Amino acid sequence: MADKFKPFVAPEVHMKEFTLKSIVLGCIFGIIFGAATVYLALRAGLTVSASIPIAVIAITLGRKFFKTTILENNIIQTTGSAGESIAAGVVFTLPGFLFLSDGGGAQFFNYLTILTLAIFGGILGTLMMIPLRRSLIVKEHETLPYPEGTACGDVLIAGEKGGDFAKTAFYGLGFAVAYAFLQKVLHVIAETPSYMTQQYNKYFSSARVSADITPEYMGVGYIIGPRIAGVLVAGGVLSWLVLIPLLSFLVPPDAIAAQLVKLGYLANISTPGGKGDWNPTTHTFGDFSAAVYVAYVRQIGAGAVAAGGFITLIKTIPTIISSFKGSIGSLKKDNVEGEATTGNVPRTERDLNIKIVLFGSIALIVLMAFLPQLPGDSIGKKLLVGLLVVIFGAFFVTVSSRIVGLIGSSNNPISGMTIATLMGTCLVFIAVGWSGKVYEPMALVVGGMICIAAANAGGTSQDLKSGYIVGATPMYQQLSLFIGAIVSSIVIGLTVKFLDKPTAAMIANGVTDHAIGSIYYPAPQGTLMATLAKGILSYNLDWQFVLAGVFLAITMELCGIKSLSFAVGAYLPLSTTLPIFIGGAIRGLVDQKRKKQNVHLSAEEEELGKGNLFATGLVAGGAVAGVIIAILAGFDSTSNALAAVNMEHSLAGIFGHGGYYILGTALFAFMGWVLYRIANK
Repeated sequence: MADKFKPFVAPEVHMKEFTLKSIVLGCIFGIIFGAATVYLALRAGLTVSASIPIAVIAITLGRKFFKTTILENNIIQTTGSAGESIAAGVVFTLPGFLFLSDGGGAQFFNYLTILTLAIFGGILGTLMMIPLRRSLIVKEHETLPYPEGTACGDVLIAGEKGGDFAKTAFYGLGFAVAYAFLQKVLHVIAETPSYMTQQYNKYFSSARVSADITPEYMGVGYIIGPRIAGVLVAGGVLSWLVLIPLLSFLVPPDAIAAQLVKLGYLANISTPGGKGDWNPTTHTFGDFSAAVYVAYVRQIGAGAVAAGGFITLIKTIPTIISSFKGSIGSLKKDNVEGEATTGNVPRTERDLNIKIVLFGSIALIVLMAFLPQLPGDSIGKKLLVGLLVVIFGAFFVTVSSRIVGLIGSSNNPISGMTIATLMGTCLVFIAVGWSGKVYEPMALVVGGMICIAAANAGGTSQDLKSGYIVGATPMYQQLSLFIGAIVSSIVIGLTVKFLDKPTAAMIANGVTDHAIGSIYYPAPQGTLMATLAKGILSYNLDWQFVLAGVFLAITMELCGIKSLSFAVGAYLPLSTTLPIFIGGAIRGLVDQKRKKQNVHLSAEEEELGKGNLFATGLVAGGAVAGVIIAILAGFDSTSNALAAVNMEHSLAGIFGHGGYYILGTALFAFMGWVLYRIANK
């Protein structure tokens, strides 16, 4: 069946493809969406696929202003998508350096180390996909749909035939930028309206309802839909409206403060400040909900996330085993066929030489052994780390590539793969006698690189599927993926470091060292990876709270609910999951209206619907504006200018804090109404 497939551009047709303008445009998109993904993943612990919006925008800009061909547009999309997948892998793991024992990993949370690991992980993911392309993309074209890749291919072909897809996405982007200007620059719109009951309320103490009413959260909620958004907010409701009120009522303030001291969030019980604003004179907290969340609930959430990721991995073990066997079997068969048919290879079947995979893997191990910015006090130890990276990488890249072919990149259990890699690495370390906090950063390097490689391999697979459908040259796609990985990594590292620098407003709220790990950028997955590394290698984990989270995840699975989504919701602040749920609820209302009107859309039509495109624009515009404003706030001169135009105090003085929050909520509701109206067109 696969041999009879006819791509849109026939193999014998030669048109412009791997050109300077296509690479430059792809790199620009990779930078933009990579930075936006960093911002979104640090704040919400979630990402959305950038491939389809990049394809949509590439068609419009490319055709109107740069006279690009369909194959050049495919290269733009391929190069740009590398930034999003690498950014997700970086943010989900490398912030863990900040949370290792006694701050021992903070020295490695520097730009050069982040850049090196991002590039190496991105290259590894693409490198390992070179020998798998023919077996997974070509041979199993009919059996592995690769949903995002197929949708991107359809977008590129539809754009070549005519049609204006990007207009709605640009509307969303413009709306989000204008909203972000009002919210983050002028502060006409409150950033986080909240309400909390008093600690000494005898019915419901220290319960907090809050929402970060931003366009990117509404857009994410609409894209993921009501089901997942509902499960996410359910976890938040459990944490902030069940566990925190209960624990704040039952646990004495001194015990909460002692727990914060143990975790390093408070210097000692006699020192004021810290999480929750401890007052040693009155033995109370200024914010009991924040104190209880950090002291207990976040550890419960971390245990739930770890178990949810592992459960997701266990559920896919049959797929993993069959995928690995099938891929290796197909690879052997392809090698035999390749030896017999070397000669005139069609343009659409030209891959990079298999020797690049071998020598590239060896070079990766050697570089990891000798580069001083990577953790490890001897070349021998670093060689073992490099070897583990290549071994785990070869396995999980294969697994990731096949799984996304079946269920899509959004459902790829990368967290589970990373947890398994991290635990396996720690057990190998213990087996060779390496235990203690000095080895925690080395274990995190292995987990981080595999997370980046697996994420990039999933994205690479979707890109190669798009290329197969439109008739691209695989070799050029693979080269553009390498370029995109390197260029986007440069900006991803810069974005991470800029966002980690506390602004004046953060410092005023007690965030002095690192913004990452605070309420502003919780980085849930990074915290989890550090928690696991410490727990296994240094034996200093509060297992009673972690195990409570583990069995919470198991309970959700027994109820037929996806435990990982629920666990992430339980870990994150309710202010993150509530606006995401509102976006999901709007999607639910749109779907319900279509159902009443007996309108049925295919998956591709849904992906390219006005609602999805406008929501994509909201995500991209809100996240990019957030990154730019965060960077501007990092400089003293621009920070002072931003403070000068801040209207929050004036509006709060006119309307009161309650009225100011109502104004912001009303404007957020207006954005939801606009999204609903556009989605119904």
